[in-house]
Amino acid sequence: MRPASLLLAAGLTSVLAAVAGCAPADDEPAAAGSSAASGGASSCSPAQLKTLAAGKLTVGTDDPVYPPWFDDNKPESGKGFESAVAYAVAEKLGYTKDQVVWTRVTFNNAIAPGKKTFDIDVNEFSITDERKKAVDFSSPYYDVTQTVIALKSSKIAGAKTLADLKGAKLGAQVGTTSYRSITEVVKPDAQPAVFNNNDDAKKALQNGQIDGLVVDLPTAFYITGAEITDATIVGQLPQPSGTPEQFGLVLDKGSPLTGCVSQAVDALRTDGTLKKLEQQWLSATQGAPTLS
Repeated sequence: MRPASLLLAAGLTSVLAAVAGCAPADDEPAAAGSSAASGGASSCSPAQLKTLAAGKLTVGTDDPVYPPWFDDNKPESGKGFESAVAYAVAEKLGYTKDQVVWTRVTFNNAIAPGKKTFDIDVNEFSITDERKKAVDFSSPYYDVTQTVIALKSSKIAGAKTLADLKGAKLGAQVGTTSYRSITEVVKPDAQPAVFNNNDDAKKALQNGQIDGLVVDLPTAFYITGAEITDATIVGQLPQPSGTPEQFGLVLDKGSPLTGCVSQAVDALRTDGTLKKLEQQWLSATQGAPTLS
């Protein structure tokens, strides 16, 4: 699950990252086609927004979810970067915390075509042109890179270049841009392994079924620092076209909320809230080498 030196301290679960997955992204904010996109602030109040439940904002995410995106698999707690972002967006739109309703939706279902059971979904979704055919995205709230991790005993643990990964068996979660990063950036000789979720992928890494696992950078730090301590970060993968991979909130295709949600995200970036939340929840993930 859709991706630096690690300072592990007593409060590890509040700053480190887990799961999910992502890869080549486009940096164009996606407020396309929303009837609210041209509306002013007055059209973005709870009284005006056409949400699933009147006066409520229903937020979807996967089950389970991991630090530092969420804390203790409790998205409703407000702890973890994406939980905090969701509540900050809700507040910008005029919703109080008790007016936010959480629902669990698998990663693949959230980005599949069809009517949604949420107003917005937050789950490390990279914004891509392919996904925009099925869903709307908000303006991006986080720039991310994909990262390869391996057991310290692995033949690729000391890899310095993409060429060093050519003969490796790599794996990633199904439907994520982490998987696409393997096929489009690394382009290994062996067919990548695909897993239903990162728990399955981590087991495969531990069991030697794959040489390396590709996840986003914060997730890589959490896995190697807290979950598989005999694993190491091999390095970050280059951006496919020199543009950053970016996470966005997912909405139903043509949602009347897209414009207002994007306005809220943009306001959080402008007033410094997104940067503050990154510093609070993601500050331990920096400085990993980039494979060239």
